[in-house]
Amino acid sequence: MNLLAADIIERFYSFLWPMLRVSALLMTAPLFSQNAVNVRIRVLLGLTLTWMIYPLHDWPILDPVSGAGLLEVFNQIFIGASMGLVLQIVVAAMVVAGQSISASMGLSMANMMDPNVGNVPVIAQLLLIMSTLIFVGSGGHAILMGLVLESFHVLPIGESLLDQNHWGRMVTWSSMMFVGAVLMALPVMVTLLFINVGLGVVTKAAPSLNIFAVGFPAMVLAGLIILVLSMGSIGGRMEWLWMQSFVMLRDWAGPG
Repeated sequence: MNLLAADIIERFYSFLWPMLRVSALLMTAPLFSQNAVNVRIRVLLGLTLTWMIYPLHDWPILDPVSGAGLLEVFNQIFIGASMGLVLQIVVAAMVVAGQSISASMGLSMANMMDPNVGNVPVIAQLLLIMSTLIFVGSGGHAILMGLVLESFHVLPIGESLLDQNHWGRMVTWSSMMFVGAVLMALPVMVTLLFINVGLGVVTKAAPSLNIFAVGFPAMVLAGLIILVLSMGSIGGRMEWLWMQSFVMLRDWAGPG
């Protein structure tokens, strides 16, 4: 009886470590961390993924209430959460791009309440939906699970701690939030800038013209047309951003 209890405790201690990393990832990664995904579903998904990963490794047995065990608990949570935050940079880029396009079109006040990212313009909400569909359609969820499995090889439990080099890579990657936003918003913003210049010339030539009555509808209409025409290139840039985030995750989880 005592032997059985000791074996159960040993299995629990070894099962705990991959579950911590996987659960932290599911709490922060796009798609899985959305409020639309019930907490029970996330817990069940985390247990299922951990159960699938568990036979593929030899897990160390550490007492989670010891000093080394508590340090490892925080380490695994940090690793999993950081992997999810790397992907959240792409989501933030969609929001920044949508806000930039909306401001150029004069639709910055046309907002929607998103329970995941807060109050965002309707264009940003459109880009978020597109990016989520591209993430799922390109197999991003499967790639992410493969990267989690790979992370247990390059960042083994009980042996590797995130060092300054890992955090430096993550800070550098955060700049992609603005670079990616510019890549998606630039075609629309540049075109609308030329339209604004044209409206300014028209106003100078005909001062009696009510530029607000003519300019605002023209900017909105032109912005929507350009946005529709640019959807193909914007979708390609979204997919490129997701692929870059996966490459970043693979490099970030590699040796420092």
